[in-house]
Formats: sequence, C-alpha cells, structure tokens
Amino acid sequence: MRLIDVAVLTLAGALVGRLHFQSALADAAPIHAVLLYFCSGFAFLLFPQLGIYRSWRGRPLTAMFLQLGGAWALVLLLGVVFSFLIHHVGALSRLWVVYWYVAGLLLLVGCRVGVYLGLQRLRRNGMNSKRVLIVGYGAIGQEMHKRASQQDWYGYDVKAIHGEAHDLQQIKDNRITRIPTLDGVPVHAVGHHIDEIWITLPMSAANQLRELQYLLRNALIDIRWMPDTLSMQMLSNRMIDFLGFPAVDLNQPVASGPGGVFKDLFDKLFALAALLVLSPVFALIGLAIKVSSPGPVFFRQPRLGLNGKKFMVYKFRSMRLHEERGQVLQATRNDPRITPLGHFLRRTSLDELPQFLNVLIGDMSVVGPRPHALQHNERYKEVLELYMLRHRVKPGITGWAQIHGYRGETDTVDKMAMRVQFDLHYIRHWSLWMDVRIIAWTAIRGWSGKNAY
Repeated sequence: MRLIDVAVLTLAGALVGRLHFQSALADAAPIHAVLLYFCSGFAFLLFPQLGIYRSWRGRPLTAMFLQLGGAWALVLLLGVVFSFLIHHVGALSRLWVVYWYVAGLLLLVGCRVGVYLGLQRLRRNGMNSKRVLIVGYGAIGQEMHKRASQQDWYGYDVKAIHGEAHDLQQIKDNRITRIPTLDGVPVHAVGHHIDEIWITLPMSAANQLRELQYLLRNALIDIRWMPDTLSMQMLSNRMIDFLGFPAVDLNQPVASGPGGVFKDLFDKLFALAALLVLSPVFALIGLAIKVSSPGPVFFRQPRLGLNGKKFMVYKFRSMRLHEERGQVLQATRNDPRITPLGHFLRRTSLDELPQFLNVLIGDMSVVGPRPHALQHNERYKEVLELYMLRHRVKPGITGWAQIHGYRGETDTVDKMAMRVQFDLHYIRHWSLWMDVRIIAWTAIRGWSGKNAY
C-alpha cells in the first residue's frame, strides 16, 4: 500500500500538471517537479508514522478517510514550506497545489475503496478471517458476537466464548466452543490458533479481570477490552486522557466541548431572530392579557437549569392570580385557574414564547429537556433513577419528548418516566442537525396537541 500510495500521488501530480499547464509538468517551473518527488517520497516515510496503514477491520471508513486527508494535507504543507526554504515558492502555482491535493486524495481513497471491496468479498467467502474468542457474554459480549456474525465483511469469526452458565445457554450456534472456566481461555487460545481475544467483562468483575490478566501474560495475540459500560446507565462512555491517565467520562453530554459552543451560538442567534420577528405578536399578547384579567403580563417561576443552577423561567401569564400555598399544582384539563385567553395561549403554546428571553440570557436552549417545577424535581428524583441527568444540559423550549407527544401534564410516574427516557435519548444522541429537525417539527406540528392545556 505504501508503494501504491507513492505511485498514486506521483500520477495525480503529473496529471493535474498537464491539465493545468497544458503541457508536461517538466515544462513548468522546476519547483513543481521537485515538489512532486519530494512530497511523494515524504508520504512514503510519514504515512506509516501517522497510522495510515493500521488494520481496517472494525473501523469506520469515514474516520479512516478523514485521517488520510489530514495526513496528505500535512505532507503537502511540508512540501510548500520546503519550497519556501529553498526560495522557490514564488514560482509555485497555488492552483496546481490545490488541484494536486484534491486529485491525490480522490485517488488514494479510490484505491482503498477498491482494496476494501476486494477484501470484503474474500472475507464473505471465509478467507482472510480472524479467529476470535470472547470472554464475557453479557450485553456487550452478545452485541459484539452479533455484529461479528452479521457484518461478515470485517472478517471476524467467533470460535469460542467464555461466560456464565446461564449466558452460554443463549448461544445457538453449535460450532462455537463453550469455555466454562477462565483457566480454559489461554489453553483454548493456544491450542486452536485464536487470533484475537475480546474481553467484555463488566467493570464490576475486577477479580476475574486480574486473574485473566495473569492467565494471558504469555499470550502473543491481540487482546481487546471492551468494558460493559452500557449496564451503568449513564450518558456517555467516552475515553479521554486525564492528567496522563486514561479516564472514562460517564455523564458528560455529547453537546459539550466544541459542539456545545456551536449549539450555544445557534441558540443565541435563533432566539434573537425569533424575538425580533415575533415582537408584534408579543405586543398583541401582552395587551390582550392586560385587558382580559388583572395581573402582570409575564409569569415567573424558579426552575433548575444546567447542572442544577436555579433560574427564573418566563411565560405569558395564562392563569388568574392565585395562592400556591407551598405546593405547585400542574395545570389539568378544564383547570378553573386558567383564563379564557390562557386556554388559547396554552393550547397553541404561545405562552412559551417569552422563554426566548431565557435563551438569549443563557439560562435555556431552544431545544432540550423541558424544565419542571422545583417540587416536581424533588418528587421524581427519588422515584426515577436517572431523572436528574436531564439537568446535565440546558433546558429547552421544545424537545425530543415534546415532539413525540410527551408534553403537558405528567399525572403518573409512567408518563414522567417516558418523558425522561426521551430526554436522555436526546442528550446521548445530540447533534446540531437533530436540533434543526426538532425545531422544524415543532414549527409544523408541535405548537398544539391533545396534551396541551
């Protein structure tokens, strides 16, 4: 592959040179031929150091292609720096460099796709496969076995499994060897020419992991550990480097880091645009509230925001002034506290519009879990195990749960549990595109519904 890559890059540079200069590259300024051979040779030396030739098995193609594009860009950048150092950068055609990068990357990717498809065909026919032994047959072990079986183009053939007796009973394939004890793992691996061992034991099985480490101390094969973090029911299991040690973030939302910056910027711009466009609607609703019933235009109530920080949520007042008497009661169907205008505002969700002010201030997001009254938080956090994880992100005006019908009154624990389930799905799988879809769905169908009252 290294030799193919050098040939491909040299060919790409020569072809775009002929197209760009309308002649052979040798007829252009000498720096172009010098750069052609310098970068092609440098790619031969640098690509292996950048991990370009690691095994493709089990890796997503998009990640590999991004890595390849970055490596080729680095080589070309070093080539341009070299031309600067020898004082010939002025004669270098910038367009030729850009064309060479694009053409080189397309040919590099094309060659890999061809090789990848060829290997897929071989592996589907049982060739070029690796024999695998799985240690631990819980949720992760079973999922890994299923993926290895269904995605046969990766070329992993599960030959043996060690697990608890009740887990081993779920194995339907009689060709797979069941290993009842840990002592049998290294014996089977050596005796049956196993290529890889996948350890999927849960982190709670510390004693077994230590014993397995000792038993496999002399095993000269690839060993992979995939900890069973799914059983922990947390938001994430992202591996990071922390103070020089590998660490796993268990409840870090996806919308943190660079993604969170983009989300926050999107929220601010969207809220500002919404407030400017809807300002006439605000004025009309405010005037109607003042005329229809005595009291303020806005309703303010404390809620929990990001990481449990309290803030005051704003809504258009839809109820008559009344005493809460230390208990916050959710609005119910035909609630006598709601004014006639309030029924309309709540039914159409127009009472939520002032929360764009909360978004602009920074207490809320356009999309996120809906904020609940403080008393409801105190109640449900003791009943639902993962309830408070909703507050690891900013609350939103609309959300994944709301567009799926889980809005309005939550008069049973089951209703709240379903809402929390949808909220956690949103937090775990967030993307900017997901936010756009939720906003579009809310704008089209989400402003009213049978549960809005």
